[in-house]
Amino acid sequence: MPIAGWVIIGIVVVLLLFFAGTYNSLVRLRNQVQNAWAQIDVQLKRRHDLIPNLVETVKGYAAHERGTLEAVTNARNLAQGAIGKGVGAQSKAEADLSGALSKLLAVVENYPDLKANQNFLALQEELTSTENKISFSRQFYNDSVLGYNNKTQMFPSNIIASITRFQAGEFFEVEAPAEREVPKVSFT
Repeated sequence: MPIAGWVIIGIVVVLLLFFAGTYNSLVRLRNQVQNAWAQIDVQLKRRHDLIPNLVETVKGYAAHERGTLEAVTNARNLAQGAIGKGVGAQSKAEADLSGALSKLLAVVENYPDLKANQNFLALQEELTSTENKISFSRQFYNDSVLGYNNKTQMFPSNIIASITRFQAGEFFEVEAPAEREVPKVSFT
């Protein structure tokens, strides 16, 4: 076989190895994004599970704050309903839930007996911990999406990504400036 034949075979082998390596890298990054989303989902479920207990505890002390309690419950239901409807829909629903929770926690400031209740304090601590975990999970998810998107959009891996139909991921972001405010969950 002439040298030109070996060169062509060598080039084809290198191209196949590059294609396989890039494809596997894209799969790994896509799976990392999916895992990061699953971690957010776990923390959001934990948050959703805490809210009914929080509302019931507050209800005993602040019965005339019915509108605020209903707003939190409705926001929780909408957030649970947004599960599986895409990152954007869930991001918006969770931002609405954060807003409703911050209003509820602001109302609690008017009830010193409630702020001293051990059950409420334990729930407040759980919620604070969960909010921190959600924040870290969102950051990891967005970092994972960034790495994946870079790989799907940068040359030459973008060619392989388009051939194999890898699509850019969606960031978990808050859109409205008012929603960007972190809800205060401290009662000290």
